[in-house]
Amino acid sequence: MKYEFPKGFLWGAATAAHQVEGNNINSDSWLLEHVPGGPFKEPSNDACDHLHRYPQDIAQLARLGFNAYRFSIEWARIEPEEGFYSKAMTDHYRRMLAVCHESNITPVVTFHHCTSPRWLISSGGWQDAKTVGRFAKYCGYVTRHLGDLIGYGFTINQPNLPVLWLCQGRLPSVEQLRKLPWVKKAAKAFGVSPKEFRTYTYASAPSDVKILIDAHRCATEAIKAERDSLPVGWTIAADLFVAEQGGEELMDEFRRESIDFFLEASQKDDILGLQAYTKLRIGPNGVQVPPPEAELTESYGWEYYPDALEQSIRYVHTKTNLPILVTENGLATGDDSRRIEWIAHTVKGLKKCLEDGLDVRGYLYWSAMDNFEWEAGYSPRFGIIAVDRDTQKRTIKESAKFLGNIAKTNAIDT
Repeated sequence: MKYEFPKGFLWGAATAAHQVEGNNINSDSWLLEHVPGGPFKEPSNDACDHLHRYPQDIAQLARLGFNAYRFSIEWARIEPEEGFYSKAMTDHYRRMLAVCHESNITPVVTFHHCTSPRWLISSGGWQDAKTVGRFAKYCGYVTRHLGDLIGYGFTINQPNLPVLWLCQGRLPSVEQLRKLPWVKKAAKAFGVSPKEFRTYTYASAPSDVKILIDAHRCATEAIKAERDSLPVGWTIAADLFVAEQGGEELMDEFRRESIDFFLEASQKDDILGLQAYTKLRIGPNGVQVPPPEAELTESYGWEYYPDALEQSIRYVHTKTNLPILVTENGLATGDDSRRIEWIAHTVKGLKKCLEDGLDVRGYLYWSAMDNFEWEAGYSPRFGIIAVDRDTQKRTIKESAKFLGNIAKTNAIDT
């Protein structure tokens, strides 16, 4: 028997500008990638050259059977200096959106996916209240010039990620951050003091969180002022929390601070982007490493746990009645058979959610292609399309065909 998904269900894949476009030299991440002793394993450099190869890449997604593609518009390219908006780059993204429509693909656009213009960090970054207005102005500009071609808009990607990582011990506190030797070098390069240094990735202080929430709200207003009919939200990282013995109280605290608080700030949105990859085991002293018998992925020691998405959707549904679009979910592995198993398991979990009446609008796999995975560099392989780092040749993986066949039929075998 087959289970048919709702008509218009979105199937596709996702990328982020800095991770695939290449040579994003005006961004804060580019600078940090080249700071001696910094946190990055390697620089992004040419990435996947998606900046120039997007027509072929989007056409390939369409041939695979997908009807949606999530990508981000790079603020550092649109507004490389404060108040100067690049018509050339605006036209570039308009062409990119047009190619999506020519391929019958719905563009799902993120306005900010982790990276910011260098000038923003030099002007106070994500700890400065002025960033709220600056971001809203940028979002208004993008919507005014491109909004008629955007299918869904998401203001900020994973605004809760810095807090989530802080709870996991993966991120230094603001006080610890400013003492790191590489931060002193980076701050000097940005022309600020270590105390004033705050990129999005490290915006974990309560005052930073307030700025992120205010930026989302003001950006949403700016977007709606240009195109009221555009569905707008933001994307939340909602990995599954599981309490080990004695960790129940701490788990509730972590989840409240890193997920629930942001879901509450989403209540007036049109849609919620949900992103889940793994489960986090919480003990009495914090996040515990997976047991020796657990299968691990190539990314950050995450546990292989494809049930995480279904269970996260169900949890989020208890906190908000918003429609959910899965904007990221995937597996970093060199064994594509495990990715196929992951996709099959995950999609069946989506089926169960829909059968129980949960409003899920689509599934966008992370990622369309193997790309630059931030501090980890190019080692984690999330893509359903492989990319040769030397030649930029794309190779379709069997997992791409597997997910593409589901998309073509809009159904799965039960």
